[in-house]
Parts: sequence; structure tokens; C-alpha cells
Amino acid sequence: RIILPDLREKRMIKISNRLYTANAVRELDRRAIEDEGIPGIVLMKRAGREAFEALLARWPAPEKITVFCGGGNNGGDGYIIAGLAQQQLIPVEIIQLADAQKLSGDAHRAWAFANAAGVAMQSWQSYQSSEAELAGGVIVDALLGTGISGEVRADYRAAITSINQSGLPVLAADIPSGLCSDTGAVRGIAVEAAMTVSFIGIKVGLLTGRGPALVGELKYRNLAVPDIVYEDTADKPAQRLELETLLPAFPQRERDAHKGRFGHVLVIGGDKGYGGAVAMAAEAALRVGAGLVSVATRPEHVPALLARRPELMVKGVTSGQELEQHLQGPTLIVIGPGLGRSPWSEQMLQKAISSGLPMVVDADALNILSEGRVGASARVNVGSDASNWVLTPHPGEAARLLACSNADIQADRLAACREIADKYSATVLLKGAGTLIADSAMGLDKGSVDGRPLWLCPYGNPGMASGGMGDVLAGVIGGLLAQGLDTSTATCLGACLHSVAADRAAEENGEKGLLAGDLFAPLRQLVNGR
Repeated sequence: RIILPDLREKRMIKISNRLYTANAVRELDRRAIEDEGIPGIVLMKRAGREAFEALLARWPAPEKITVFCGGGNNGGDGYIIAGLAQQQLIPVEIIQLADAQKLSGDAHRAWAFANAAGVAMQSWQSYQSSEAELAGGVIVDALLGTGISGEVRADYRAAITSINQSGLPVLAADIPSGLCSDTGAVRGIAVEAAMTVSFIGIKVGLLTGRGPALVGELKYRNLAVPDIVYEDTADKPAQRLELETLLPAFPQRERDAHKGRFGHVLVIGGDKGYGGAVAMAAEAALRVGAGLVSVATRPEHVPALLARRPELMVKGVTSGQELEQHLQGPTLIVIGPGLGRSPWSEQMLQKAISSGLPMVVDADALNILSEGRVGASARVNVGSDASNWVLTPHPGEAARLLACSNADIQADRLAACREIADKYSATVLLKGAGTLIADSAMGLDKGSVDGRPLWLCPYGNPGMASGGMGDVLAGVIGGLLAQGLDTSTATCLGACLHSVAADRAAEENGEKGLLAGDLFAPLRQLVNGR
């Protein structure tokens, strides 16, 4: 989670919601230095002090601070941290991955500051040859920062391995070394930090892909850079979502409200043996306020669904032809939970597409689409526009949609999310740590490199790695769409509601053993503003 400095400055909240690439942050640096006249070494000293204070707040009396410094400005931050520690008589040592004589500019000035303070320094090569082991205290990672390109080199790889194997807590300056700031992918190896202090602008890679697993507690400091520096910045790859800013979009109910005003969701799925999936999706749509929810599923699931949730209207269908009569009343369709990949499944999807209704497309409905046998002819019948579709793939399903590997998706989740949105002309929610939403609609403020919105949901926890979570998410989004929200707003709000509900449930009883059904109570609380 992102922790702002005591929430003293409300403007920090707005700034922290913007997520940047490494190039964009370098441009912010340039503006601060050249346009606003803040010397680079001043920014570096601010960064070093903020990181040092964050370290002491987390570890008030460190036995020792060991600072790993690289050759760029990130290494400069490390030299400042070490110098400040020495001034406070905290035992500190710098391990240098780059020859101090080859440092230049602000990094060299930072080295001079640490050297003048009397900080002990040694090269990585001499440290290795001494066969010393890191023991006690806190490690500061100031090796690579955002400047990494390509795989981590051998000497830095060895240093990162040593850091990770030490068992000591690590503070990463700006970003854990080895983590790509633009994608959240790991460049061969990356530092595993207990805390990361990000400067000037939050890098999108900290919050998606492997980022959430590596950054630890994430703090943001803007280093007192003036607001004007952040204005009209074109290169913002994503916008971080906040539930509290999305909730006002949720429709309020008048005192004479009736169920007809809040939409009718039809959930289609539940092939043989998978009835629980449609049950989860359907109840989720009810819990977020849909007026009516129907289910079209295999006939053998009807008794169980009605016994579980009698508020549902459950239809047993054995063919696409039987489904047709149930497509007249609903305002939208959620299709995919437990759908399977049988001929029955394909008939369900073909008829759903032919209806022209807005759709949330999940799970095996996505897999069937990726195979190309279903979808094209049906879309021709209703026009090629699928702007009223929401696709909710996990990385494996996304890989099938783009005919690539899971690793390809995770290597650049932002690009993958946009590519799927382009291919299907739809709103896309790419699941995983740092869930991403891409859309060509204009329901929220734009925040992307090329003008197309891309949003990131920062909530959620590892307990969500259990069966049925995606079914609940599909139902939540369907329930919001039924109440009149546009696709982008419904998808962004749905992702946040779903994840925050999971966070509340985990906070109460722990992450392990968290079930999809545990989300229903907190979901209902959240949509009621509690």
C-alpha cells in the first residue's frame, strides 16, 4: 500500500495517483532542475534524507546500515543516506559496485558528501574476496534505480543475490534494483525489499506484475517539487484508482425506487460440475444492488442454486435454442463462470453474442473466443462494435486471447491489456497483482501514454488466490453495469470493491483460507458506504 507523509498535504494524494514510466520521471526531474531552478544535488539530498528518515521510522535503532551503491544517481541517493547515518553516529558501510573515480555529476557530489562524513567504503570485489557475510542491521539498496536496461549484469546479480540471501530487512531507494519501473517485470533478478521509498513520481512497475511482491511497504515522497512540474505531463502510463473517489459514481436510490430501475442481469454458465461458479457470480450481482438476477445453466444445477439463493430466477437450458427465450428481458449478460468448453458452452456464447446485449465475458467464454470458432459470425449480426463488452482475463486467458505465452503477458502487462482492448474493441480488466483496466471510453480521467485510459487497482491480497474469486468479480461488474454505470466506471469501481472487500475479509480472519463467498458481506457494506 502507498503511505503518504502523514497526509499533511492533500495535493500529495492527487499526485500519488499518477503513475509514471522511468522516462516520464526523468522529465519531471528535468523540469524541476531546469525550469524551476532546483539543483540536482538538492533533489538528491532531499531523496536521501527522506529515505533515511523512513528507515529510522521503521527501524529506529539499527545495529548497522549497509548501503549498496551503484554508479548512477540511485547510487548517489545511497551515498547521501550513508553520510546522514554517519553524522548521527550510526554504524554504516558502503559497498560500491562502481569505481568512485568514475562517478560524475550529482552522484560524485553525493560520494564526496559521504566521504567527507567519514563513511567506510569498500568495493564489491574486495567485499566478495573477503568472504564476509552481511550480518545485523538494515541494508539499503541503491544499486540500479530506474536506469536498468536489459538483464542485470553479473556483478550486480551477485550483489543482489547476497542481499536477498542475507535475511536482513532491505530499504530500496526509489525502486528495488532489477525491477523494471515501466512494466513490473524482473530483469533476471531483483532485490526483495521490506520497504521502498519512491521519489518524484510513483513508477507503475512498483504496483503491478512482480512489483507488489518485491517493494514491501511503499512510501511516496515528492521531494517538495512544485505542482507546476506535474502539469501537462503526457507520459503517464496509468492512473491509480481510489475507491473513495469512485464511490460517488454509484447511483443513489430514491425513496420510491423499485427493482425495475436497477437492471436485470442474466448470468450464463455452469456446465456439468461447475454450478458453483454461476451461483457466485449471480449472488455477487445481487449483493452490489442489481434489481433482478437470472441464471441460465445446466438443468441439474437448478435445485441447488434455488436452495442456495431463492432470490435468483434460475432457468435450466440444454441448448442455444432454449436459451433464446430467456434473452428478451435482461439488460445485460455475464457469461463465462463455469461455462466449460463443450458444444453446449459454445452454443451459449454464440447466442449471447447474437443478442447484442452488453456483456461481461469471463473464464471459459474468453477461452472459446480465443479459439476463433465462436464470436465472429455472431458479432457480424449485431455489428462489429463490442464497446459494451467487458473482458476479464487472468494472464493465462490473456495469453490465449493474444496467441502468446503467459510469460509474454507478465513481461509487459500494460501493453498486453491495451492490445486486448484494441483487438476486441472492448473494456479489458487484466487480473493479477496490480489489476489493470484498459478502455477506449471516456468515463474517467485519462491517464495514458497515447490518450487511451489505463487504470490500476492497488488493492487486494494473496488470499484472493482461490477458486471463485473471478466469478464474484464478474458478477460485481455485471451488477454495476445493470445499475447504469458506463463500462469503464463499472469495471474500475467493480475491481476496487472486489479487492477492498477481500482486504476487509482478510483483515478480519487472515488471508489463508479466504473464500470467494467471504466477500459478500463486506461487498454489501461497501456499496452502502460503510
